[in-house]
Order: sequence, then structure tokens, then C-alpha cells
Amino acid sequence: MTGGASPTLVGVCGVVGLLFAAPLLYLVRENLAGSEDLVDLYTSARTLGPLRNTLVLAVATAASASVVGTGLAWLTTRSDLPLRRFWAAVTPLPLVFPSFVGALGLVAALSPGGLLESPLGWVGVDPTRPEGFWGAWLVLTLFTTPYVLLPVAARLVSLPPSLEESARLLGRGPWAVFRTVVLPQLRSSILAGALLVFLYAVSDFGVVVLLRFDTLTRAIHTNRLFNADRSAALSLLLAVVALAVVAAERTVSRRARDVDGVRTKQPLRVPLGRGRWPAFGLVVVWTGLALGGPLASLGLWAWRGLAGEGSDLSGAGEGLGGLRTPAGNSAAIGMVTALVAVAVVLPLAYLSARHRAAAGDAANGLVAAGFALPGLVVALAVVSFALDLPESWGLYESFTLLVFAYVVHLGAQSLRAAQVAVAAVPRRLDESARMLGAGRVRRFGTIELPLMVPGLAAGAGLVLLSTMKELPITLLVAPTGFETLSTRIWADAESGFLAEAGLASIVLVALSGVLTWLLVTRRTERLA
Repeated sequence: MTGGASPTLVGVCGVVGLLFAAPLLYLVRENLAGSEDLVDLYTSARTLGPLRNTLVLAVATAASASVVGTGLAWLTTRSDLPLRRFWAAVTPLPLVFPSFVGALGLVAALSPGGLLESPLGWVGVDPTRPEGFWGAWLVLTLFTTPYVLLPVAARLVSLPPSLEESARLLGRGPWAVFRTVVLPQLRSSILAGALLVFLYAVSDFGVVVLLRFDTLTRAIHTNRLFNADRSAALSLLLAVVALAVVAAERTVSRRARDVDGVRTKQPLRVPLGRGRWPAFGLVVVWTGLALGGPLASLGLWAWRGLAGEGSDLSGAGEGLGGLRTPAGNSAAIGMVTALVAVAVVLPLAYLSARHRAAAGDAANGLVAAGFALPGLVVALAVVSFALDLPESWGLYESFTLLVFAYVVHLGAQSLRAAQVAVAAVPRRLDESARMLGAGRVRRFGTIELPLMVPGLAAGAGLVLLSTMKELPITLLVAPTGFETLSTRIWADAESGFLAEAGLASIVLVALSGVLTWLLVTRRTERLA
């Protein structure tokens, strides 16, 4: 049950699991008090159809993001791809786009009069609005691939090059080395990223609404105001799906045996030969679709506003000066949430990865369920519990409650990266230090933590970027007057101020890119 873990570690993980269970407890309470017949609802066509669409979309998105994310990670860490360091910094950036902004940007670009109408007309292709399953799958794949790319890149950086060198000395070609030596060692990281992509697709709301694909989240939102009991029942079903998928992923991961990670000054680089420039072209095309297209579409809105076309950005509007406070708030709350999330999930990572304890897997399921639930449900649950607590505690509309809600919803993004980082630390180093008399704290600070930093930084980066673009929790839980770039974009878009929304979106992407480089990519490169 505990896998030999200390009672203190098990107790801490139990408390963490209970905190992450808050949204589930809220749903259970609402369903017990509600009047909805769960059996009748779950077996009806109005539920089975959206459930099937949700699962198909999530599985397809996780599969495609795994293939593309693994390929990009290998090209930007282990190959001689032209401008490799530049692509290592740029390819994770699609993650900073709020999904509804990215979908809106692509729809606008492919609409009549949009950015791509003329270029497509030159080759005789009519612009087609992306919608339904294929549109939702394409957009979600474009913007969730970094969930796989970042942990796989961190694993590639710490993978001992001696394994690949030995395989080559035995006569194996580059593809055989990758397939038989590298890929098996990446399985845990790929599964970790694919799980995040699956949970993200399951809980996404903006993309499926804009692209007209009927899923459970769309049904939850539709029933939120007029049939709250049904909305709570569908949210509970979504949580059960997430728990089942997490349990399946943990079963597969427990069978994996990863090689211990090492820090290398000269990481192995594989020459691409004649495939160097075709690979460069594929990376350019992918980055153009995932990053260049939305940025160009949003930039067109902002340019029209700055030029005085239908907006006062160039006149009495605040322009870039008015975005300083929201940008500062976004960066500050994102960094605080990332640090808190990593600190909170690290004990769970030890319990499940180092001791392979069943208790750790149970807590892991609760953490993942928080990510699978729509942010709207998490926000309602947190606010509901805060209102039930004594007013003297001062939690309602506080930054403490806001960070707690972010961590409950986004902590899963750092948990799997932390588990991979913990599992990659060679146990022989810890045992040697212990035999030499080093205490637990000293061993952690001088041996384990430095080796885990790339993986922990990757997880923290995911939480940071997701916090900066999170919308429902910020709108419902943030203190009065606290504004982020996401809430500014949402307010401008709702008011029809597309130029202002486009400018704020570009600032959000630029700020996220700088923070990603400073806190994640640069550190990973330095440790390579």
C-alpha cells in the first residue's frame, strides 16, 4: 500500500490528495442534494453522444500530439537541425495561446476576407472554416503538442548518451537506435504528456464551442444556468472518465523501467544528413500553423486598430501603456502558482515514482481529476467552500484562494513531469551519500534536486503558461479589481474590440515566450 515510504511522507500526500479532492467533494454534494436521475441521464442518447465525441476527440488529439511532440523534442535536442536553439525556444510557445483565442484566430484567418483568403486563392483553393471533429482535432493538436514536447525534451537532455553510442558501435543505424534504444526510454515522458493532452481535450470548452463540436463540456456549460443538477451530474461523469484514464496510465507506467538520468556536458547530436533541410521545412510549416497563423491574424486586428481603423488605440485609447498592470499581474500570479504547484506535488511524485505506492496512485488520480474538470466547475467548488468557512478567515476573494484554485486545476501538469524527474535520479547516488553520513535534507539539496531541475522546470513552465492564460477561475475567484491579460482579452472580445483583444493577445504571447525562455528553455540548455 505504501511501498516502504515513511509515515510522514504518506501523511503529507494524504493531505495533498484531500485538498485536490475539493472539486470532487463539491460535485458529490451537489449530486446528492440534486434531483437528477444519474442512471437515466448517463444511459440516454443526449449524454452518450457527447461522451463518445469527447473520448474520440481526446484520444485522437493525444495520439497526434504524442507523435508530433516527440519528433519536435528530438529534433530540437538531439539533432543538427538548423537554428536548433531558436526552434527549442519557439516550438513550446503555442501553449501560451488561450484555446479560444487560438481557435478564433484560425477561424478568422480562414474566413472570407481573412488573412489566408488571397494566398489560398493563388493556388485555386477556397478557404474553408475549420469546424466539427476535424477542426477541433486540428486546433487542439496545434496548441497542446507542447505538453508532450517539454517533458520529452527534458528526458532527452538527461538520457545517457552512452546507450546510443554503444548501439551504434554494434552496427545499428540511426533509426534503429532511436526505435530500440531511445524511444523505450521516452515512454514515461510520452505517456505523461499524452495524459495531459487527453485531460486538456476532455475539459476544453472554448475550441469545441467555436468549432461547433458537441462534447460533454459544451453540455455542462449549456445546462449550467437553466439545469444546475444536470450540469453537476455531467461534471461528475467527466471526473469519472478522468480517473479511469489516469488509473490506466499509471498501470502502464508502473511496468516501465527507465534508465537513470545523468548530466552531460556534451549531449549527443545526430547528424540528419540529407534529411536536414526537409526536417527544417517541416518544423517551419508546423510552427507557422501553430504560432505564425494565429499571431498574424491577431496582429492584423491590432494593426488595423493602431492605424485608426474602427478603434481608438491610436488616439484616446491606452494602447500598450494600459497593458502594463495586467501583464505584471499575469507574470506574478503565474510564477507564484508554478512554484507552489511544484512544491505541493513533489511529495506525491516521490511516493508514486520512488516507492510505487498504491496510496500515491490514489492521490495521483485526485490531482488528475482536478485538471480534467472544467475550470468553471473548479472555480464554483472553491468559491462554494470559501463561503462556507468563517468570514474571519478572509479567504473569499483572496490571492491565497486564487492560487489554491489554480494549483488544484493545473497541478497535474507539474505532477507527471515531477514523477519522471524523480524516477530519473540514480538511487546509487543517494545510497552512497547516505553511507557517507549525509542527512536526508542535505542529500535532497545537493544530489537529487540539481538532477531533477530540468524536469521540475518543465512542469513549472507548463503551470506558469497555463495560469497566465486561464480564464474562468480568474474571473470567478480573483480579488475585485485584479486584472490579467486573459481577462482583458476576454472583456475586449466580448465588447467587440478586436483590435484591443489582438494587441493584448500579442503581449500575452510575447510575455509568455520570454518567461518560457528564461525559466525553462535556457535552464534546460544550460544543464545539457
